[in-house]
Amino acid sequence: MSIQLSRNALQLISVMLLAGCASAPPAPVRVEIPVFTPCVKVQMPRPTYEFDKLAPTATDGEIVLALARDWLRGRRYESELEAVVAGCR
Repeated sequence: MSIQLSRNALQLISVMLLAGCASAPPAPVRVEIPVFTPCVKVQMPRPTYEFDKLAPTATDGEIVLALARDWLRGRRYESELEAVVAGCR
């Protein structure tokens, strides 16, 4: 009887294992999830402007000259920032 019982158990286990193999697992599906990555890799340093260094007692002429010199620095910095932003589009 024990041999018969072990044969029955073996047959039952075999049927269960084969039943598990009868259905194939679903095929993997590729899902693309957008992930934020910054497009600006390097932070550009802000230029030091002469106007920011002027004393509160600076004359009108000194202020105008400092602003005139800073204008070129500001335009150069602005064009570099525009180039970086254009690369993000």
